[in-house]
Amino acid sequence: MPPTPLRAACILLGLCAPAAAHAAPRMDLLRVPDGFSITLVSDHVPNARAMARGARGTIFVGSRAAGNVYALTGVDGGGPVRVYTIAHGLDMPVGVAYHDGDLYVSDTKHIVVLRAIEDHLDAPPRPQVVVDGLPYRDGDHSWKFIAFGPDNRLYVPIGAPCNICDVGHDYARLISMAPDGTDRRDVAYGIRNTVGFTWQPGTDTLWFTDNGRDMMGDDVPSDELDRLDTPGQSFGYPYCHQGNIPDPQFGSQHACSEFTPPALLLGAHVAALGLRFYEGSAFPAAYHGNLMIAEHGSWNRSQLSGYQVVSVHFGPDNTPRPPTVLVSGFRQGQSAWGRPADVLPLPDGSMLISDDLAGAVYRLSYGTGR
Repeated sequence: MPPTPLRAACILLGLCAPAAAHAAPRMDLLRVPDGFSITLVSDHVPNARAMARGARGTIFVGSRAAGNVYALTGVDGGGPVRVYTIAHGLDMPVGVAYHDGDLYVSDTKHIVVLRAIEDHLDAPPRPQVVVDGLPYRDGDHSWKFIAFGPDNRLYVPIGAPCNICDVGHDYARLISMAPDGTDRRDVAYGIRNTVGFTWQPGTDTLWFTDNGRDMMGDDVPSDELDRLDTPGQSFGYPYCHQGNIPDPQFGSQHACSEFTPPALLLGAHVAALGLRFYEGSAFPAAYHGNLMIAEHGSWNRSQLSGYQVVSVHFGPDNTPRPPTVLVSGFRQGQSAWGRPADVLPLPDGSMLISDDLAGAVYRLSYGTGR
């Protein structure tokens, strides 16, 4: 598909993050804290984006430009890693969510499902449309991260179809529904583009990333880490950004005080995407219960930002602290060879990281772990 107007503009101006051809990941350039190690699981996962784990340990991976959905076996140590392409030809199938043996996959206009998928990796079933009629306008942010919540409902974002525009409550929101697509409910509004959300263990509180608007400069507005306390909250888009900056075009219509402010500012243009809470015990105690976030990296900042995985610690009052870098080295100055897109902690305490630029999945481990 042709580039969006913003992408076309960034290409014309030479400001885009490098879109280098797929090449071998530069493992020698990756940096992790003392005691940690990072290894390559596979570099045969073109455009790897969101990840989900099946009941038997299969790792499912969506993509964006590739239009494919992948399944990786052997990741849990049961043998050599094998990569299957279990669906292809979809329209930006970024999101994958495993539920009761079935794999749900996002498309720009609907959600499809591959039934009993772990029984059919060699001959995957044809995707069935289970959710249709999702709002769609040709523009930005139509790809979707999806996940099932603790309530067994499927959560689906409806991104803003633009950099900045006022489209009411049809877009820039998060909805939920029953697994068969019925009983759709609005969850939250004023969300420009969330490509990652998760629920905090012990509280079932929903946390999500939101990418700030472009074309306001290098340093504003910040990407956000947001917390949903009450269904129906609005987080400001398109009127207010990062909780305290009125939009130049729409800010006069509503004050920032009318909206829920971010729980944490993550930095301008870092493109915070997938996030998960670390529930394992293999990492040092300082990381237990932390929120791990993949920062995909900026495309229109004069000095690149992001391109790393960060860890967010929570204080005694459950307030998130400023992020600390966990994995870096995906970019060297103004050149990037990799772009983290999602994180997925595993039962053994290690954590997977997807990279859509290198077409790879990595494993972050500590100590004697794999």
